[in-house]
Amino acid sequence: MTHIPTYEDVAKAVKRLDGHAVRTPLLRSDAIDARVGKQVWFKAECLQKKKAFKYRGAFNRLSAMTVEERAGGVVAFSSGNHAQGVSCAAKELGIDAIIVMPTDAPRVKVDGVLADGATIVTYDRLTESREEIAANIAKKDGRVLVPSYDDPYVISGQGTIGVELAEAEPDFDAMITCLGGGGMCAGISLALQELSPKTRIFGAEPTDYNDHQMSLRTGKRMRITDTPATLCDAIMTPMPGELPWVINGQSLENVYTVSDQECLQAIRVAHEELGVTLEPGGAAAIAATLGRNLPDDVKTVAVILSGGNVDPDILERALNG
Repeated sequence: MTHIPTYEDVAKAVKRLDGHAVRTPLLRSDAIDARVGKQVWFKAECLQKKKAFKYRGAFNRLSAMTVEERAGGVVAFSSGNHAQGVSCAAKELGIDAIIVMPTDAPRVKVDGVLADGATIVTYDRLTESREEIAANIAKKDGRVLVPSYDDPYVISGQGTIGVELAEAEPDFDAMITCLGGGGMCAGISLALQELSPKTRIFGAEPTDYNDHQMSLRTGKRMRITDTPATLCDAIMTPMPGELPWVINGQSLENVYTVSDQECLQAIRVAHEELGVTLEPGGAAAIAATLGRNLPDDVKTVAVILSGGNVDPDILERALNG
């Protein structure tokens, strides 16, 4: 295992990202407050570059590379949002990028990667290992492998969201975010534990991918053995990341599960009440909040809207369903 990131790493990421990442706004709605009985603020990472929080971790990782490493290029694997974060950061920093993506990746995410000039290598997520493919490319070409969550630089970059939350008004009783590999939750946890320790940490994940929920209940990392299809492609991770779990296993108070239908409903609510477009995985935290899962004694909560790269047919289904 590489080194476990700390708040000091997050503070360094804040400096690297200054002038590059968008300081995303906090949105709110009286109607949503009334519906859930809490004061809810939405951190709109769907308005970040490439419409997802992943840009933060990707840029932090790539900007920390040496001149020699940059010359060799990078390789990453992702169904879409991390892919776009890496491709965007690579374009800005003048680094050649190869992205390993599944054949069923959403078209909008594939197009976003190609628009940045990155090269895509496809794989079948049911029969091939994206990790092996990326590792082989890294070894053959001498490229730096950029994981989507199991990397201290990536975790620290996502942690800049937590710094922005801690610097905002009001003080939050709780924060809830989606959970895929857990890198964003881990980074935000590092920031809030240092800057706003009273803020309680919660997570949300797809019903059929409740690996964090199971891990929290058993006290050890658990793996999902069945991997059914879900609209939440961005967070259909079968097991918590090794590095993130070291942090999240201590910081998470509870994890809630949400169905695809609940995420579609959350997309519609976000569109109508907040004026933003979300993808299903990016709507998991708001779906859990709308389901009134959070404890009654939580009065003020920050909800992370983590991504907005949704295919048109899925958006139409959400808005007209």
